[in-house]
Amino acid sequence: MNDLQDNVILVTGGGRGLGEAIAQSLAAAGASVVVCDLDKERADKVASSLGGRSMGLGLDVGDKNAVQHALDATVREFGGLDAVINNAGTDYTLSVEEMTPEQWDRVIATNLRGPFLISKYALPILKESRHGHIVNIASTAAKRCWPNASAYHASKWGLLGFTHALHTEARPHGVKVTAVISGGMRTPFLLDRFPDIDLDNLQDPKNVADVVRYVLTQPKETVIPEIMVLPMRETSWP
Repeated sequence: MNDLQDNVILVTGGGRGLGEAIAQSLAAAGASVVVCDLDKERADKVASSLGGRSMGLGLDVGDKNAVQHALDATVREFGGLDAVINNAGTDYTLSVEEMTPEQWDRVIATNLRGPFLISKYALPILKESRHGHIVNIASTAAKRCWPNASAYHASKWGLLGFTHALHTEARPHGVKVTAVISGGMRTPFLLDRFPDIDLDNLQDPKNVADVVRYVLTQPKETVIPEIMVLPMRETSWP
């Protein structure tokens, strides 16, 4: 397998939870990590904890100008880009009748438009060197549904389809695209909204982060288009 020494990798939603765990795993493998988060203070804090050559950026992934600025800043600071991890995500636990159009738009902007924008503007950089990787963090919500998460399901089903479509477009140019489908994790994304959730049904985000690292370190001749990582007692999947 390839190592990640001297690779430059941008991680969205990197200020806490799975994004922070991914940043830590990649930095431990020798990568320079650009930690992006809507909360710049959180991004800076994680970046400073990584050591080596890392950088924090405030980023709203649904804003195309902000995405272009983040990618430009990354190339300017590090001289290139080897991979992007589209991890930023949000949700509202509401029924279709309760959810406002503005809330729906916010979920889609973050979870689906964001990966599209990051991929769109990163792809020319990755194609130029005929290598690179785009990893999209999906969810078991891209495979089955439960109540009061319609926007989240729509965004994650869309993200999975987008990932496979992008795989067919990028592959001839030497760029890999992977969907990492994660089951429930012990992160603020779930714990903040469901304080009574059974922690034994969730997995350590580090385990998923290490799978992202594994995907990125495959030989040049091999790509993993989709991989699923579940806790042993996952209740949202058979």
